[in-house]
Amino acid sequence: MGVSLYRVLRVIWAGILGLLIALAGSVVLGALLTANLKTSPDVPWWVLPMVGYLWLLWRYLGGSGWPRSTFESRRLSRRANPVSAQVFSWALLAGVLAIAALAGYWIALSQLVKMPPNPFSDYSRYSMPMAVSVVLMGSINSPITEEAGFRGYCQTRLERELPAPAAVALSSLFFTLFHLNQGLDWPKLLVYYLVGVTFGTIAYLANSILASIPVHVLGALTFFIFVWPHDAARRLVWDAGADAWFWIHVAQAIMFTGFAILAFVKLSRVSRGAYLEGSPVPGFNPVNG
Repeated sequence: MGVSLYRVLRVIWAGILGLLIALAGSVVLGALLTANLKTSPDVPWWVLPMVGYLWLLWRYLGGSGWPRSTFESRRLSRRANPVSAQVFSWALLAGVLAIAALAGYWIALSQLVKMPPNPFSDYSRYSMPMAVSVVLMGSINSPITEEAGFRGYCQTRLERELPAPAAVALSSLFFTLFHLNQGLDWPKLLVYYLVGVTFGTIAYLANSILASIPVHVLGALTFFIFVWPHDAARRLVWDAGADAWFWIHVAQAIMFTGFAILAFVKLSRVSRGAYLEGSPVPGFNPVNG
């Protein structure tokens, strides 16, 4: 009983760590952006301090700074391990295919269930330079802090306690909880959960968030630019009928899901081969994971 309780507490602590690290990025981003909009809304001065903050946070999570006694623990927890070109390429391909599928799911589901538009998709209140800065910084901040938090500090701890599929599933749940501020609509939460599974699987198979961060960046840019700005204009199929675009997006979701699964299978084989040749990180074993 005691061992089980300790395991539960370690799982909870892993989730809390992920949430805190992600919050460390989003809270500062929100504060700097708000200050910028109040002082000089046409000049995006907030970008430079935000970039500096992310750089310092990234270094600290990787072991820099005080206390030096936690250097190795923080370095391993961040999970920014070197990735071979072959593993990186297949991780990127699998991620891009998954993003295409997830975009299809989001668009199709938004025409089946009435949902408020994403709160971060209204760029009309910004000047052009400010809107560009919001999209770019949003597409950099989230990948860095959320990958380090959920796929790094959180998932690495979960993998010590649980089989890899369970660790990915739980880290994805914590990732979904972090996005509750965007609404409690089940289609959104489902897509966010699948996003978490995508990134978590990449990080596990590559044993590095250096493989999942670029995919996260591409995913954020895709939704910021091509998906979320059009959510408010989408009409429910129950009211307007299912037009050709609805069925195109359904087909997009199904087809790219199949392609993504095939790419992940290949990534698993490639990463297994890299491990058998000599994994650079002790303790990583995708063969038994």
